[in-house]
Amino acid sequence: MFLNCHSFHSLRYGTLSIEELVKQAYASGSTEMVLTDINTVTGIYDFKKECERVGIKPIVGVEVRKEGKLLYIAVAKEFSGIREVNTIITQHNCDDKELSETAPEFENIFVVYPMSNIPEVLKENERVGVRIEELNFLIRPEYRKLISRMVVLHPVTFRTGEEYKLHKILRAIDHNTLLSKLTKRDICRESEYFMTEKEIAKAFERYPEIVTRTKAMLAQCSFEFDFKKVKNKQFYTKSKADDVKLLRRLAYSGLEKRYGTHHEMARLRVEKELKVIDELNFCSYFLITWDIIRYSNSLGLMHVGRGSGANSIVSYCLGITDICPLELDLYFERFLNLNRKSPPDFDIDWSWQNRDTILEYVFDRYGKDHVAFCGTNVEFKYRSIFREVGKVFGLPKEELDDLATKPMEDHERNKVVRMVQKYGKLLEKFPNQRSMHSCGILISEEPITSYTALEMPPKGFPIVQFDMNVAEDIGLEKFDILSQRGLGTINDTVALIKKTKGIAVDIRDTSLSKDEEKTNEYLAIGRTIGCFYIESPAMRGLLRRLKCDNYRTLVAASSIIRPGVAQSGMMREYIFRHNHPDQFEYFHPVFEEHLKETYGIMVYQEDVIKIAQYFGGLSLADGDILRRAMSGKGRSIKKLQQVKDNFFASCKEKGHSELLTAEAYRQIESFAGYSFCKAHSASYAVESYQSLYLKVYYPLEFMVSVINNQGGFYRTEVYIHEAKMSGGNIQVPCINNSEYQTTLKGTDIYLGLMLLEGLETRIAHGIVEERKTNGVYTSLENFIRRIPIGIETIQILIFIGAFRFTGKPKNELLVEARVLLVNFKPENRGLMLIEEPVQEFKLPELKREHFEDAFDEIELIGFPVSYSPFDLLQTRYRGSVLVKDLLKFHKQQVKMLAYLISRKHVPTKKGTMYFGTWIDVNGDYFDSAHFPDSLKQYDFQGGGCYLLLGTVEVDFHFPTVTIHKMAKMPMIPDPRYAYDKEKQYDIHRQIREDVSMTYREPYPQAHEIGLPRHKIQ
Repeated sequence: MFLNCHSFHSLRYGTLSIEELVKQAYASGSTEMVLTDINTVTGIYDFKKECERVGIKPIVGVEVRKEGKLLYIAVAKEFSGIREVNTIITQHNCDDKELSETAPEFENIFVVYPMSNIPEVLKENERVGVRIEELNFLIRPEYRKLISRMVVLHPVTFRTGEEYKLHKILRAIDHNTLLSKLTKRDICRESEYFMTEKEIAKAFERYPEIVTRTKAMLAQCSFEFDFKKVKNKQFYTKSKADDVKLLRRLAYSGLEKRYGTHHEMARLRVEKELKVIDELNFCSYFLITWDIIRYSNSLGLMHVGRGSGANSIVSYCLGITDICPLELDLYFERFLNLNRKSPPDFDIDWSWQNRDTILEYVFDRYGKDHVAFCGTNVEFKYRSIFREVGKVFGLPKEELDDLATKPMEDHERNKVVRMVQKYGKLLEKFPNQRSMHSCGILISEEPITSYTALEMPPKGFPIVQFDMNVAEDIGLEKFDILSQRGLGTINDTVALIKKTKGIAVDIRDTSLSKDEEKTNEYLAIGRTIGCFYIESPAMRGLLRRLKCDNYRTLVAASSIIRPGVAQSGMMREYIFRHNHPDQFEYFHPVFEEHLKETYGIMVYQEDVIKIAQYFGGLSLADGDILRRAMSGKGRSIKKLQQVKDNFFASCKEKGHSELLTAEAYRQIESFAGYSFCKAHSASYAVESYQSLYLKVYYPLEFMVSVINNQGGFYRTEVYIHEAKMSGGNIQVPCINNSEYQTTLKGTDIYLGLMLLEGLETRIAHGIVEERKTNGVYTSLENFIRRIPIGIETIQILIFIGAFRFTGKPKNELLVEARVLLVNFKPENRGLMLIEEPVQEFKLPELKREHFEDAFDEIELIGFPVSYSPFDLLQTRYRGSVLVKDLLKFHKQQVKMLAYLISRKHVPTKKGTMYFGTWIDVNGDYFDSAHFPDSLKQYDFQGGGCYLLLGTVEVDFHFPTVTIHKMAKMPMIPDPRYAYDKEKQYDIHRQIREDVSMTYREPYPQAHEIGLPRHKIQ
């Protein structure tokens, strides 16, 4: 009877989740219902599953609206009808085709018009929906003649009076207006909640034929859908047989290139994998991935293949990945087993500069009708909830900022704020808008509109209306095409080395990217700033604690830094066992047999599967549930619970004690959040190692590339400091030597014009293009004649020192610029041969103070270049201990003067603490720990230099200073405002710091870990 039900996927309209909607229908005694969300089919697949779970017949459709006006409701007679309505919505979303007031010629759809939009002529499949409150209108002649085509229209949008108010709030958010300004047209009617079928029949008792007709119409509808059938593109060639043949040929060709002609172990592994790939029908998935890589290679682009697919020797032979499964003993069953229904993950990274090229190829090669990005539902988050809800209640901006940034317990307690909190809480987990999955692409056999309507977000690639979990449920597997800045840095460094030194570096050569003596030395001391994945303070500390001087240890480090391992305390235990391999024993022989490489500690996802299988006796099917549980894709803990009982029962059968079983399961469970498979870690480790090799041997080229890729854990200032420490002579931007990006000339590093925050991108590019076309700028006057520019922009360039080649002081250049721009006529610009000389003025000598340049630089690019931050302090004191000597002061108190680089917020059971990263006056880095007690009195006061008093703690070769007291050191007043006391300290507030926030459960302390170091009987 309910042919027009809305869920919360009718964005900023419906108030019921799919689960709650079906629960309400079941409670009202309904035996069938139609989900018709507004212009979307997002929820139809979850809806089918929920309905069938409780015994309700699911029917689906779409409510078609244009600019808020209800045009008609399309109810699918069968699943093919969904394709018809998907097509018109897709054309509207992606091709800007207008939605017509009346429905097009549908074949498998019933169309129900509201009484506000009845067409002159009704087609055979079209009906008129009448609401209970509209029954009185049926006495009118124009409606009476249509009674024979009428059906019951009782929309469902909310459940309770409170949810009706929530619906209004959602509508006000959608219209960006005050609650009080909503009109009746903007909101649903107060009757749009579930009634029992008896109540509806009673309301229509004068027109029983309308009820009968409605039931008859719904009886003709069904929603049959095979979730198990794979919807991906079936064949790369024309048939499965041809796919199998091609994949075999490519695999053996690659086998010869990778291993030579007589490597029996590799050949056997290839055969084993090809058999499983064939049986699971994954040939086309492999071949499509290979095809994308082949295209990338033809353009000379660098990629990194990772994910569980990197466990495969076939993917290694096809060139999809560069990780040899034999070298690292990668576990085949983590990658593929016959219990696995979905293809393995291939996460393929390209440089952020090249990814769109690859995407365009995929859309062109496989057809725009068959390719789309996965969608994601962006939920209302804490900040957006309080901002949006507060706004519709009319709160001013200052109060909205307060609500959004403070925890609820700190909110002011008045009536309006309580209302905002009440309805804000109800909005948690509501979808607010649909967005694009960062990397997941779907390639379907049928046109993709067979399953979903498409939307076109601002990025320009179409997206489906559901997320990756739904895609996987319905048999559409995604290809992950990602981008990252680390690869851009490597690419650019190799190109720059070729340009500056004429050396062609083959960075994929494994002697460079896996095992090189000097690179290993840098790795062991954590000298990795700028290097992909291994530059953060936590990672550098881990490398030093492990004395990580080889690729294999780096692979492990890449995984144990992940939350899954660190959260369980296994990271700390791994460090202990790595440094003291003779001070522990394996607590069970299975752990020694299968986890010897990692000292009996589960570090990778496949370690967990091995322990579940060999220790716990779980089946590979249960192992596959564990694999999915560890993928961190939203439903992990819930999935993990499904195998817990099996594990304990099986362990009991195997004779393991309750204590032993509980400990093993505790370790397994800790991985449910997020951890890496070994191949994934290995892929990351190769890229990290490649970065570090380039940093070791070509530091200036490498750091320039890091700066240009705007990438990494730290702000640009840190990478410029690192370039200076590597022997670079840093030059502020110059109109005759700088490009848009930062450039290297000998050992001179000219900062790019892009670093000038106030300089328009268009003008920056224009300056460079004009210089390339017509030669260097000879004077300020010459520059002004050639570049259309105003005084504000000229001022930026003058004060950063971009005209220093003229030899004139900045003050004098500024006066000259003002005179020139007053006299200069724009129509004369570019008349170089017959240009009229501008009248020259003799200016008095304008003196500048010693440190004025440094303050100009802070203002214009955010940090000083000509001087160090220490030069600008009022004190000459530089601390009693320097970083180079810290290891000598274990457990001793030290006083240090340091410049703040970054700090990381970390939750603990006692409150917030911070880990700080600093440099001393020599430019060397060190780390500090700030516990809640010390922060109460000695908190951070923003960017700048601090005097620190703390105790040095050396933890496995790595010193950290635990801070007891600290004070921010005053800088000299800004000499540019010597005569304006109010402005003398304005610029100091622009000195930056990086703050990274961590939202997680506190990591356990050493005494809380309790990981057994002895055999448990």
